[in-house]
Amino acid sequence: MSVQRSTTITLRSSLFREATAIVESEYGADLALDDIARRVATSRRQLQRAYAEVGNTTFREHLTRVRMERAGELLRHGGVTVREVARSVGYRQPAQFAKAFRRHHGVAPSDYRAAERRFVRPAAATPANGLSDPAAA
Repeated sequence: MSVQRSTTITLRSSLFREATAIVESEYGADLALDDIARRVATSRRQLQRAYAEVGNTTFREHLTRVRMERAGELLRHGGVTVREVARSVGYRQPAQFAKAFRRHHGVAPSDYRAAERRFVRPAAATPANGLSDPAAA
């Protein structure tokens, strides 16, 4: 491997780490590839290459994946509406969010929440001692 190639890989790895850190922390904002490229002091094309070569993905796919993972967490644990979840993960239109969510998770957001609630065991159902038979305590 040439020194030039090694330097390029190092640079792209650094750009990828910086860009993904921004996406991870600001996924709810209106993020664009050009904005991220400017913030990490590179060109749009160099950042696209970093995503492709280092992350084996695209900026848009990464942003959507982060948003959908966070949306899933909010739907599982938060007492917020689907509309509020959509807005908090960066979607202005709930219908657009629902379409993206369905594509990512395979079910509508409301169905996802309902399914998750069926599988979550209420804390009160398990005795404090962790035993299933209270008489065993």
